[in-house]
Amino acid sequence: MTEKLNSMRLLEQKKVAFTVRDFPDTIHSADGVADHFGLPHDVVYKTLVVLPPKGKPMLIMVAGSRELDLKKVAKATGYKKVQMASKKEAESLTGLQTGGISALALLHKSFTVYIDKPAIELDNILVSAGKRGVNLELPVKDLIKITKAKAVEVT
Repeated sequence: MTEKLNSMRLLEQKKVAFTVRDFPDTIHSADGVADHFGLPHDVVYKTLVVLPPKGKPMLIMVAGSRELDLKKVAKATGYKKVQMASKKEAESLTGLQTGGISALALLHKSFTVYIDKPAIELDNILVSAGKRGVNLELPVKDLIKITKAKAVEVT
């Protein structure tokens, strides 16, 4: 049994139903998680850290099966240009390991959160709980509400 993480406490406090999905922490990709559980790749989301030219980094949730388009991110967020954070930068900025970066675990850091628009067509998705090897399955509408994520076209 996984120890209770802050993301789980938050969802319990907000009375959001969720399922904990443990997997080997050697799996570092959303596609790997989907394969492990025998799920379609479009229901397991990764959280990417994107850097604007100035200001706070952004968290962008994208299905493991999709590729982030930085030009679309820039357009959707009102910047001329944005760039992906390196693994080292992402871990330093979030305090979480890549493969375990979670918008739910980072609410206290006030990152702006975006979710790729295809997510709104789904009932539930899996996202990281804030620790490598632990995902949470929850309703998309609740995830958007809690993280204040804006649905944008970024893939």
